[in-house]
Amino acid sequence: MPRSWLGLSLVLLVTCASADERVATPRPIPATRPEMKRLLEDMKTRKIRIPLPELTDAQKAELGERASGYESRLRFHYLSDEPSVFGGGGGGGQRRGPGGAPAAAAPGTAPPARDFTRNSDDNMTLSYQFKTMLFWIVSRTNNCQYCLGHQEQKLSATGMLDDEIAALDADWSRFKPEEQAAFAYARKLTYEPNKLSDADIDALRKHYTDLQILEMTMSVSWNNSINRWKEGAGIPQSHDGANFFRRATNIPADRPVPNESFLTPTSETFAAAVTKVAPLEIDLKTGQPTRMAISTRPALESRAEVEAALIAARQRQPRLPVLSEDDARKAFGEAAPEGRLPVWIRLMANFPREASGRLPALLALTANRGDLSPLLKAQVSWIIARQDRAWYATGVVKARLQELGQTEDQIYALDGKWDSVTPAERAMFKFARKLAATPIALTDEDVEDALQQTNPRQVVQLVNFVTSRAFFDRVTEAAGLPIDAP
Repeated sequence: MPRSWLGLSLVLLVTCASADERVATPRPIPATRPEMKRLLEDMKTRKIRIPLPELTDAQKAELGERASGYESRLRFHYLSDEPSVFGGGGGGGQRRGPGGAPAAAAPGTAPPARDFTRNSDDNMTLSYQFKTMLFWIVSRTNNCQYCLGHQEQKLSATGMLDDEIAALDADWSRFKPEEQAAFAYARKLTYEPNKLSDADIDALRKHYTDLQILEMTMSVSWNNSINRWKEGAGIPQSHDGANFFRRATNIPADRPVPNESFLTPTSETFAAAVTKVAPLEIDLKTGQPTRMAISTRPALESRAEVEAALIAARQRQPRLPVLSEDDARKAFGEAAPEGRLPVWIRLMANFPREASGRLPALLALTANRGDLSPLLKAQVSWIIARQDRAWYATGVVKARLQELGQTEDQIYALDGKWDSVTPAERAMFKFARKLAATPIALTDEDVEDALQQTNPRQVVQLVNFVTSRAFFDRVTEAAGLPIDAP
C-alpha cells in the first residue's frame, strides 16, 4: 500500500450481504479532491492481482505492442474467445455475435462503435460530455481508480475546468436541474440498485424522454461493468492520458490538465470540500468522514417474500419502451439470436448498434463454454440478482437453475452461508457477491483466496461474467421488465 494512503484508514469495515464480514485491506475512500488525485497518481504503481505466465516468442510476436500490457495479456491468456459485455473476445479483437460469429450491424448501418460513450445509434441524443460526467460519478461511487482517472482526462479534454469537475463531487447546485436529476439517478443505479422504484424514473421524465432515460440507464450500467472489470482484475492506472487530448482544440497551452500527472492544483474552493458522491461513513463522535470502505445492502428477504416479489414482477408493465419481436429482429438484423426474443433483448433493440456487441456476453448465462460450469454461472447470477433485488434477473436465473436440475431448496440455499458447498465454490461466491455489490468491497485477500481455491483462468472469467450480470441486473430492473421466463 503506498505510503500516502496510510493516514487515511487503518481498519476498514465492509458489509455486503452479511454484517459480520470484516476485511482488513479494501482501499480507503478519498474524501477530498486532493486526496482523490493522490490516489489516482499512486495507483499507477498498483500491484497486479492476477499472475501471468511467461510469453513465448510466438506469443510476443502475435501480441506486438500489447505484449507489455497487463490487461491485454489477461484477456489473451485467460479469456480467449470469451465474450465481453464491452464487445469482442478476450484478445480485444472484433466483436462477436451469438455463437461466436462476428457481430453484424443493423441493416444499412455501420459496425457497432467500440466506444460506448459515443452515440453509435441515430436515436441516441445524450452528449459525450454528459455521459462522461455520469461515468465519472459512477466511478467515484465505485472508487474505481482506473476509470475515474480516464474520465478526469476525458472531461478535461472536452474543456471542463478543474473546478467544474470538482463540482461533480461536491456541489451539484452548479449544474442544471436536469443534470442534477441524472447525477442522482446514476449514483443510485450504481450503489443502491435495490432501492430503484417507479418514482426514480418518473423524476427523470420531468427532463428526459423515455429513450433518453433508457440510453442513460444502459450507459451507466456499462460504466458499472467496466468498473468491475478494472477493479476485479486490478488494472493499474494509466501512466499517460495524452490520447484523450490529441483532438482537443479548446485547451489553453498554460492550463494544467491530468495528462502525465493527476497532481494538478485544486482551488481553495474545493481543496477541503468533502465528496457527496463516494459512499462515506461519518464518525458519530467527530462528525468527520472515516474514509472507511463501506458497502451496505439490506438483509435478504425470506423465501416467501421472494416468491411474492416474483409473482408481482410477472404481472408488472415495463417502465421503458420495449419493441415488438418483429421490430426487434428488424433492428438487430443478423445479430439477433435464434428463437424467441425475451423482453430484455427487445428493450435493448431500441439501440441495436450499441447493443449488438453486448449480446454474446449477456447470453453467456446459458452458453456452455469457457472454464466456468453452467451451474456455477447460474448460481453466481442468483447470488448477484438477489442482492441487487433485480426481480426480472432473479426470475430468469431461477428458471435456469431449475433447468439445470436444482431444487427449490438448493436454489434458496444460495441465500445462506453456503455451508454445503466446496471451498472453491464458497470463494467464488464470495468474490462474485462483493464485486457485484461494489468494487469497493473486494480486497486483494479475496482475490488471493479465489486464486488459491481455483486458478487464474477461472478467476478472470468470473470477473468477466460478473461484469455482464452487473449490467443485466441494472438495466432490466430499472426498466421494470416483467418476468417472461417459464
